[in-house]
Amino acid sequence: MKIRKDIKGITLKELEEIIIEEGFSSYRVKQIFFWLYQKKVRNISQMTNLPQILKDRLNSIFYLSSINCIKVLKSKDGSIKYLFRLSDGSIIENVLIRGKKRNTVCLSSQVGCLWHCIFCASGKGGYIRNLTAEEIVEQLIEIQRMSGEQINNIVFMGMGEPFNNYTELIKSIHIINEKYGLNIGARKITISTCGIIPGINKLANNPLQVELSVSLHAAENSIRTQLMPVNKKYPLIELIEACKDYVKKKNRQITFEYLMLKGVNDSIEQANNLCRLISGFNAKVNIIAYNPIISNDKSILFPSDNGSISAFQRILKINHIPVTIRYSRGNDINAACGQLKNAFLNK
Repeated sequence: MKIRKDIKGITLKELEEIIIEEGFSSYRVKQIFFWLYQKKVRNISQMTNLPQILKDRLNSIFYLSSINCIKVLKSKDGSIKYLFRLSDGSIIENVLIRGKKRNTVCLSSQVGCLWHCIFCASGKGGYIRNLTAEEIVEQLIEIQRMSGEQINNIVFMGMGEPFNNYTELIKSIHIINEKYGLNIGARKITISTCGIIPGINKLANNPLQVELSVSLHAAENSIRTQLMPVNKKYPLIELIEACKDYVKKKNRQITFEYLMLKGVNDSIEQANNLCRLISGFNAKVNIIAYNPIISNDKSILFPSDNGSISAFQRILKINHIPVTIRYSRGNDINAACGQLKNAFLNK
C-alpha cells in the first residue's frame, strides 16, 4: 500500500510522471499546479476544471497539508513576522519585508539550527529537525495568502542552515521557481549558508542559477571560530577555496555577509585582512550592523558604531571590493538578521 504524499512536496516533473502512470493526460499537471500555486486552493475538490475521476485519484494518492499561523507581529517599518506551527507542533518564524520595488520573504529551512553561532537566536534552542519541501513552500504560500502581497524575492535566511537540508531545499526551490508553480525567478532566490563546503560544492555543480550568500563575519580563523563553531569543521582557507571554485564554475558573483561587532571584528586591521582573503575573484561584501538577541548565556555582543562601519567600508572600497551596508528591518519585533527563533509565542 502506497503512503499518501503532500502534493506540494512534488515537483512538476515528478507529478507529470505520476499522472501519466495513472493514465491521465500530461496537460492536467499544469492545471493542477495552477490551482495549487496561483489559486492557492486548500482542497483538491476546489480544482473545478478537473474531471471527478482525476480528483478522486489525486485524493487517494496525495493530501494537502497546511501550516497554522499562531501569531503575527508588525514592525513600524512595515515588516511583518509570522509564527507558524507545523503539523507535529514544531514552531518556525518567517519575515515579510516590504519594499518599493520588491517584497521579500525570509524562509526557514529547519526547526532550530545545529551550529550555535553566538550572534544568532535560531540555534539557541538547538536543532530539532529539517523541514520538508512542502513545509518550505507552504511558508511562502501562507504569507501570500495572509498578506495579499505579490512576493518577488526569496531569501533562505530564516531559521536553520539550508545546506544541512540540501535535498528538500533544492526541491522547494524548483517548485518556487517553476513557471507553473510560484514563478519566482532563480536569480530572485538567495541561499544563505554559514559555510557548509559540501553544500557549496553541490550547488556549484547544480544548473540552478540562484544567488549564494556566505556568512563570513571574520577574516581570521581564531575570531571566526569564536563566533561560528562551524569554522572548526570548515575553516576559512578551505571555505574561500570552495567559494572561488563556485564562482569559476557558475560564472556568478558570490556575496559575503559580514556582521559588525564592536571590538571583535571591526578594526582597520581586520578590514585589511578581509581584503587579502577575498581579493582576486568575483565577490562582494554586505556589511551588517549587529542586531542584539535575547539570550541566557554569558556572551555579550554589541553593534559597531557608525564611524567604525564607515571606516571598514572605506578600506574595502579602496581595495576595489564591492561593498554595501545592509540595514536590517524589523528590529523592533525581533525580526532582523539573526533574531529569528521558535519562541516569541509568549511576547
